[in-house]
Amino acid sequence: MLLSYLKIAWKVLLRRKFFTAISLFGISFTLMILLVVAALYDHTVGPHTPEKRVDRMLFITRMRLWAPGSQSNSNVGYSFLDRYVRTLRMPEKVAIATTDGGSVVAYVGNQKLKLDMRATDGEFWQVLDFEFVAGRPYSVREVREAAHVAVINETTSRRYFGTVQGVIGRSLEADAMRYRVVGVVRDVPTTRHNSYSDLWIPITASTVNLKNPNYMGECIAIVLARRPADVAAVQEEFRRVVRQVPVQDPKMFTEVRVYAEPLLTSILRELTEEDGPDAGVGRFVGLTAGLSLLFMLLPALNLVNLNVSRMLERSSEIGVRKAFGATNGTLVGQFLVENVFLTVLGGVLGLALAAGVLSLLNGSGLIDYAHFALNGRVFGVGLAAVLFFGMLSGVYPAYKMSKLPAVQALKGGTNA
Repeated sequence: MLLSYLKIAWKVLLRRKFFTAISLFGISFTLMILLVVAALYDHTVGPHTPEKRVDRMLFITRMRLWAPGSQSNSNVGYSFLDRYVRTLRMPEKVAIATTDGGSVVAYVGNQKLKLDMRATDGEFWQVLDFEFVAGRPYSVREVREAAHVAVINETTSRRYFGTVQGVIGRSLEADAMRYRVVGVVRDVPTTRHNSYSDLWIPITASTVNLKNPNYMGECIAIVLARRPADVAAVQEEFRRVVRQVPVQDPKMFTEVRVYAEPLLTSILRELTEEDGPDAGVGRFVGLTAGLSLLFMLLPALNLVNLNVSRMLERSSEIGVRKAFGATNGTLVGQFLVENVFLTVLGGVLGLALAAGVLSLLNGSGLIDYAHFALNGRVFGVGLAAVLFFGMLSGVYPAYKMSKLPAVQALKGGTNA
C-alpha cells in the first residue's frame, strides 16, 4: 500500500512540474537555513574535540560582586578558583586556565606571526580531549616547575616550522620568550572559546599573578564530573561553598555571585551579563523555538495553498475512491504520505545545499579553524524538521479533501 502511495505521489508531482518546483524550492531553502543554524549551534556547544565530554563539564567563567546599589562583573581570579573550586570533592578533575592569554608575536625570518596564547594548569589536558598530532601535553610536574614548554596547534607548527613533523623538542620564540615544543594538536576552532588557542603554555610560566588574592581576575575553571548524573550534585556542592565565601569588600558589596554551569549557560552569561542562575537559557530556548516555528510556518502556509490547489484538481479521483469504499482516514493517510514524500525530496535538496554552504563557510576564513559538518545530531534535526514540515503543511488540505462528499467530488465540486 505504501509503495502504491509513493508511486501515485511521484506521478502527481510530475503532473504539475512548475508547482512542484516552487514547493521544492521553498522546502529546500527553509531546511537549508535550519540545518546551517543547527550545525553552527552544534559546532559551538555540542560534544566536539576537545570538549567531547561536554555532558559532564561545568564552566566557571564569570563572577559578579553584588549589592543593591553596586555591582561589579569580571572573569574569575586564579586564587579564588584554586582555593574554592580546585578543592571541591565531587568532581573528577578541575582545570584552570586563562580566559585567553592575549596575543603574542613570533617571527619567522621577516614574517610576523600573531599567535593567540592561553595559559593553563596541567589538569587542563586531562579534562579536555585534544587530538595530538605529535608529542604530548605538558605535565602537572612541568607546570609546578614553571617549565618553559608549549603545545601548539597544527597551523602554528606549519607557519613557524614549515611542518608538523619533527618539531617536538624544537624551540619557539614568542614575545622574546623561548618555549620548547612538547606537543602539536589539531586546530581548535575559535567557537570553542574556553579551549581554543594557537599556543598553550603552563600558567606558572605566564605573566598571571597567581598570588593575587582578589576574587576577580582573568581565569576560568572547567569542572569535570565523574558521570553526567553527578553534574547537579557538583553544582550544589559549589553553591554551598559560594554561600560561605566571605565578601572581600563588605562596605561596597554584600554577596559573591558565581556559578558552575553547562556550556550554553556560560556562553549566554558572557554575552548578556545575565545575573540569574540560568543566565536566561529558558528565554533563549523559547525564543529560538518560536523563531524556528515562525520561519517554518511561512513557507508551510504557501505549501498549504499549493496542496489545496493540487488536490482540488483531483476531486474526481477522490470521488471514485470514495465510491469504491475508501474511508476518510485512508484518504488522509494517502495525502499525508504524498506530502511527506514531497518534503523529503525537499529535505534531500536542503541537505545538499546546507553541506555546500557549510563548506563555503569552512573555506571563507570568517571563523578561524572552523570545520562545520552535518553530523548525526544535525541530521536528526533536519529529519524532525522535514516530518514536522510535511505534517504541518499536509494535514489541513488532506482533511479538507477527505471530507468532500463522493457525489459532489464526482461532479468536480470543490466545496467541502
